Amino acid sequence: MRSRFQSDRRLTVRMTVTMFLLGLLYVGFVAALVVLLKSLVLVVVIAAAVLGAQYWFSDRIALYAMHGKIVEREEYPELHGVVDRLCAVADMPKPLVAVSNMDMPNAFATGRNADHAVVCVTTGLLRRLEPAELEGVLAHELSHVAHRDVAVITVASFLGVLAGLVVRFAFYSQLFGGRGRRDQNTLAVLGIVMGVSMAVYALSFVLIRALSRYRELAADRAAALLTGRPSELAAALTKVDGDIARIPSQDLRTAQAFNAFYFTPAFGKGAGLARLFSTHPSLEQRLEQLGRISAELGEAGTGRAD
Repeated sequence: MRSRFQSDRRLTVRMTVTMFLLGLLYVGFVAALVVLLKSLVLVVVIAAAVLGAQYWFSDRIALYAMHGKIVEREEYPELHGVVDRLCAVADMPKPLVAVSNMDMPNAFATGRNADHAVVCVTTGLLRRLEPAELEGVLAHELSHVAHRDVAVITVASFLGVLAGLVVRFAFYSQLFGGRGRRDQNTLAVLGIVMGVSMAVYALSFVLIRALSRYRELAADRAAALLTGRPSELAAALTKVDGDIARIPSQDLRTAQAFNAFYFTPAFGKGAGLARLFSTHPSLEQRLEQLGRISAELGEAGTGRAD
């Protein structure tokens, strides 16, 4: 599927390199699993099941976790109207449209490809944004679908999820498996597997966040060029980022697990250290890029982004 969203060769290269490096990690990780479980067949079955579930059901999992519900045109005609217009301009299939009944203003796209995609917005976002600002946010999310980076980030995160599960399994098997019945070799093997799993998790964590930060800039750029109104997207970013910071941290904890998919991360006040490992570039970086695009397009009214 080719759309009118501007292609981004650098994003494609980054996605390819990330998947290649994660593939190398995967080889070492599978070897560690075989040592732990002593069965290549069992390892392949477990890995395939987890990856398949994450790839095929990522949209349902994300919607369920974020209390999203597929909505029809009769329920949200204005929202469907914006998505219809953007898909027509971008020449791409229309995704399913969903709404999450949350006060946190945000949006995300999920799904394995353009024909099986969902774009979801929260009721908090709908209440806070003007129509032109909402159009910018939705264009941003649709560009993720068009660039296929939603599927890539879903598959890329699989290795980290699996590594985290193995660490937990190895830890609890050591803790509750009856240490007196274990010989030193078994404990050494468990220790090695835990070490490899933690290293894989840490490396995949870094790689995914590096890719995620760039893909957000790519989506901002593609959305601004498609709509021709980067200042509206900048205004939406500024408004959403400020409002999220005022939401109590306890209300954001569940949402933070899905930060890689969001329009802007769910950080509350005083999240300083978390921002260092953020899935998104800083607000200043995003506004600076949009300001440059606005100047290139000669767009009037850029003061709203300041």
